[in-house]
Amino acid sequence: MAFDKNILKIKTLGELKASGYRPKSIKQELRDNLVEKLKNKESVFPGIWGYEDTVIPDVEKAILSMHHINLLGLRGQAKTRIARLMVNLLDEYVPIVEGSELNDDPLEPLSRFAKDLIAEKGDATPVTWLPRDERYNEKLATPDVSIADLIGDVDPIKAATLRLPYSDERVIHFGMIPRSHRCIFVINELPDLQARIQVSLFNILQEGDIQIRGFKLRMPLDIQFVFTANPEDYTNRGSIVTPLKDRIDSQIVTHYPKSIEIGRKITEQEAIIKDGQKKIVVNDILKDLVEQIAVEARQSEYVDAKSGVSARMTISAYENLLSSAERRSLINGEKNVNARVSDIYGAIAAINGKIELVYEGEVEGPVYVAQSLIGKAMRTEFLKYFPNPEAVKKKKSGKNPFQQVSNWFGEGNVIDFTNDLTDREYRARLKTIEGLEELVEGYHERLGEDDKLFMMEFALHGLAEYSLISKQNLDTGLQFKDLLDSMFDPNKMNFGDDDEDDFR
Repeated sequence: MAFDKNILKIKTLGELKASGYRPKSIKQELRDNLVEKLKNKESVFPGIWGYEDTVIPDVEKAILSMHHINLLGLRGQAKTRIARLMVNLLDEYVPIVEGSELNDDPLEPLSRFAKDLIAEKGDATPVTWLPRDERYNEKLATPDVSIADLIGDVDPIKAATLRLPYSDERVIHFGMIPRSHRCIFVINELPDLQARIQVSLFNILQEGDIQIRGFKLRMPLDIQFVFTANPEDYTNRGSIVTPLKDRIDSQIVTHYPKSIEIGRKITEQEAIIKDGQKKIVVNDILKDLVEQIAVEARQSEYVDAKSGVSARMTISAYENLLSSAERRSLINGEKNVNARVSDIYGAIAAINGKIELVYEGEVEGPVYVAQSLIGKAMRTEFLKYFPNPEAVKKKKSGKNPFQQVSNWFGEGNVIDFTNDLTDREYRARLKTIEGLEELVEGYHERLGEDDKLFMMEFALHGLAEYSLISKQNLDTGLQFKDLLDSMFDPNKMNFGDDDEDDFR
């Protein structure tokens, strides 16, 4: 229903009664507005991708059932984003008693302040309107959160100022939860909340009363609770106590994107592209490669699966990739900028900070793992555009499409692709490699010049990952050379390391 702005002109309790206003619980409010959106085929959770057939229907069913909700999933799965978007299901404005710290409904006052004011002024009690954006409160659960933070405590200063005894409920300073009356209240990372603090939520969720230092107040708080939790926390730092879990009506399990396409949508939506980076052209293969790194990381034996690999990794990696291309253009003074395959190595810093290794070793450990993940992603993506080099090797007859390129490197040729190569140098070095352009044209006809150069570099990386040529990391970039030359290079020999290929 469209909101009538004339209602905001109501300023007193008497006017509110005359308007025909009827109080409504927040859960009923959420339910009614969701019903309206579903009937009108409106998007309920815009910007949430990959949950259309799984998580979102479960959340909608929980709201229709008027349930408290726990979103259970690994980091970076849009749990908090979903909770914040629930605000859009609230009415645009609701009336409150002016000056009330508990958002008292004028027709159903809750606090002593509101009751006393209404008793004194009657229909002249001032009314104000609370917008829905202010009806959302969020608290990150940490071990130092206290009952006073969430529920409240006796305030000696208030008692002294008002000259009231401690037995008077007006000396209470209410915590975040009572102040969230008629609001959505989110507690993130619930298992991190100490068990004794979790216990304090029992009655609020079930009976609606709260206890503060001997005060037993029957306060039927009207709150939509949403909790988020990480499965890792159940064993690592804490757990949700069973009686509290029993009082949370719906537990909804979230998940990571199930396809590269969905991952790309999320990354492109969330990545912050600066003004100077909007001119950078990024090939679709490179975008897919960023998402494939996350897929490889979630399957890697080196990455802790319990910790998960956040969607923030691909977002940060994509931002670093753009910055790598931008930096090169600034150094070389070039206006037309195309991201290169090698720019993906500029994202290693972003990958390092987003993965938890199963075994934390040396400081360089995450760097090697990140390089390995990039390599595995390259192998996977390469097969979408070129024949499988391993299958070609096994065939004893037929032409080997990669032979001319590997032969050129076998003749002792070496190519360095430094991070700051100008476009002219980049093009010249790729064109120098015999057979590389023919390889690309053989499988991808009618490519524009920039796309062809990109595919040539991509093919070079793919051949290196399938051990047809060698790729070495330099301080200033990458070096491609013959595989045998690399194996017998005394500076690169690594005796007794069975995992050398994994960290090439």
